[in-house]
Amino acid sequence: MYIEKVPNRNSRPTILLREGHREGKKVVKKTLLNLTHWDLELVDAFDRILKGAKAVSAGDLFSVKSSFPHGHVEVILGTMDRLSLPRLISCKPCRQRNLILAMIAERIIAPCSKLATTRLWHTTTLAQELEVEDGDVDELYDALDWLLARQTRIENKLAKIHLNEEGPVLYDVSSSYYYGAGCPLSKSAIPWPTSSTTVPPPAGTRVVCEPRSGSLRSAAS
Repeated sequence: MYIEKVPNRNSRPTILLREGHREGKKVVKKTLLNLTHWDLELVDAFDRILKGAKAVSAGDLFSVKSSFPHGHVEVILGTMDRLSLPRLISCKPCRQRNLILAMIAERIIAPCSKLATTRLWHTTTLAQELEVEDGDVDELYDALDWLLARQTRIENKLAKIHLNEEGPVLYDVSSSYYYGAGCPLSKSAIPWPTSSTTVPPPAGTRVVCEPRSGSLRSAAS
């Protein structure tokens, strides 16, 4: 048996399952089945079987060694790209930018400490997608220092995108409690009056935002 494709001028070829035998010097063909309505992939597979190939399932050919969740990672990274977040952080791709993006994404997926972040992002495709598989906790803190040095540059980019001259700006004041004397915000903030002797006074923080996009800057007042 064999498969023969008979060309048609204005339509797909007729696909026939045939067998042939000789009667003297003449080859006699007999059509067994019309396969024209079959999918071409199925016809090709059937043709290979007729030619002696073995039919095996995908499960027989492949075995799954490991599988990492990817869908939510793709959604988060895709949203970052649509928001131009990578270019907002740094116009040029670099290791520090990838680490910052990975920390932001992991914060959305599973908020945790920096040490846990370097462990958890190996349970998805996040570290592979951003090429930070070998990142450690010290490198994450170095990347945060790098990001802090770029704060003014990033704020200026946001201002150019979202603020315009004589446009409305929303302004509010928030407050936070700071313990100890090592936090720079607690040193520059203005303590608010309080009658408590056990709880430290809250420090005021300015929050500046634009109606359409949300917070642009926060700083100690």
